[in-house]
Amino acid sequence: MTDAGDSRESMDFDVVIVGAGPAGLAAAIRIRQLAEESGSDVSVVVVEKGSEVGAHILSGAVIDPSGLDALLPDWRDASDRPLTTEVSADHFYLLGPSGGIRLPNILMPPLMQNHGNFIGSLGNVTRFLATRAEALGVEIYPGFAAAEVLYGDDGEVLGIATGDMGIDRSGEHKPDYTRGMELRGKYTLFAEGARGSLTKQLIARFGLDKDRSPQKFGIGLKELWQVDPSRFRPGLVQHSFGWPLDSGTGGGSFLYHFEDNLVAVGFVIHLDYSNPTLSPFDEFQRFKTHPMVRDTFEGGKRLSYGARAITEGGWQSVPTLAFPGGALVGCAAGFVNVPRIKGSHNAIASGMLAAESVVAALGAGRAGDVLRDYENGWRTSSIGRDLKPVRNVKPLWSRFGTFAGVALGGLDMWLNTLTGWSPFGTLRHKKRDADSLKPIAQVKPLTYAKPDGVLTFDKLSSVFISNTAHEEDQPAHLKLTDPTIPIARNLPLYGEPARLYCPAGVYEVVYADEAARKDPRFVINAQNCVHCKTCDIKDPSQNITWVPPEGGGGPNYPNM
Repeated sequence: MTDAGDSRESMDFDVVIVGAGPAGLAAAIRIRQLAEESGSDVSVVVVEKGSEVGAHILSGAVIDPSGLDALLPDWRDASDRPLTTEVSADHFYLLGPSGGIRLPNILMPPLMQNHGNFIGSLGNVTRFLATRAEALGVEIYPGFAAAEVLYGDDGEVLGIATGDMGIDRSGEHKPDYTRGMELRGKYTLFAEGARGSLTKQLIARFGLDKDRSPQKFGIGLKELWQVDPSRFRPGLVQHSFGWPLDSGTGGGSFLYHFEDNLVAVGFVIHLDYSNPTLSPFDEFQRFKTHPMVRDTFEGGKRLSYGARAITEGGWQSVPTLAFPGGALVGCAAGFVNVPRIKGSHNAIASGMLAAESVVAALGAGRAGDVLRDYENGWRTSSIGRDLKPVRNVKPLWSRFGTFAGVALGGLDMWLNTLTGWSPFGTLRHKKRDADSLKPIAQVKPLTYAKPDGVLTFDKLSSVFISNTAHEEDQPAHLKLTDPTIPIARNLPLYGEPARLYCPAGVYEVVYADEAARKDPRFVINAQNCVHCKTCDIKDPSQNITWVPPEGGGGPNYPNM
């Protein structure tokens, strides 16, 4: 709680929204739409830690347009519409080391079909939404990271404070020091995406995960390529699972062909993997060498790279959404449909649901209480109808491995689709992803080929094209609860897996005597961080906490 002597300036709004992603912007737009319809004036502010709207947005993306259709029914007629490539072909493969089998589309439940969806950049979708929000009178502040939740005397959320700027790495004020600002609201919506730093605090403070399964996560890695026109297939969607992952490691790939000879290629690995020597980044690079994949990129040019954690727990892991003075929306709440590899439509829908609950509360003269309509309504909404039929796919995959698990998950989706019933009921997720690693002595170490610089690349050259930048002289935003744990515990027990699960080369173990492997020390290259949050999730000692750096720091994705 901020005391009365705090010198921060304060601004008051009816609604404060943290995060200018699809959920946050949809909530802002819907609030202003409803206010205009009722002739009332509801003030809304959105804060965004990226340097601009869309800078930190990373997604595949094949986008289900149902959310946009509900929010802005005329979006397809706009001269600046963000999605123009409709899916024209939908292929699904099981890959082996040297080939693959295409699974017939007729075997896929209807919910898995992609026809009618669009391929594009979710970053560009958010930029489009931001222009619509601002036209409706929403204030958007990019480059300002929400660093603290403000609480009232009764424990209710009063808003947020942005982070101080101009602090050097030793904690001293630099000449350009600027105090953060308090943005206070009658209600505050948190749309931070997967594993948001303030969302994590709120879940713990209010016990929002009580009686829920542990939240599960994946890491999604993506590159954007411009390919030779002869290898471009506009509207082609290609998904796969299997190689290069073993049957005990969940994950899969995507290739999406959209405008201007662009192909988005990506790889998702479920973070409940057990081998501490696995490197998601290197598995992604290895995937591109598959005979059914590599030809797409011959003669092409890699334009951008990024990585981001994805919420995968689904129906049974969604926390309680509403608490005194605020609510969680979008991926902060965990509304991704894992088998469909889609979440933006649910993010937009959740923003709209929260907005409607907020406007009703404000209209009744309320403030700072629990938005029970939002909490009670999501499971019977389009979000619930999307997530409930697929609720067992992830736990079946985790328990039975790729081949049996995917087959059982497919059967379960069909039964849910045809009868609304599952023989499994609702399976719980058994443990956190941080608890899934085996000691290094119990696994076969994985090794990876050196990158060729043409099709496969190293982490540092990849971070370079993510346009990642941080103010160099600032406190590290990756905090160790106990600085001794990486070397004293994680290194001997797991080989210090942060070196490998991080997709940006942030973490290293450096030896004073490299030849003899003596005197190791743990190094954090925080300037490389692409804000994926994997370390906060996967560290087996739960010793790393991700907090926002100075506003504007991090990747600057142009159209990811």
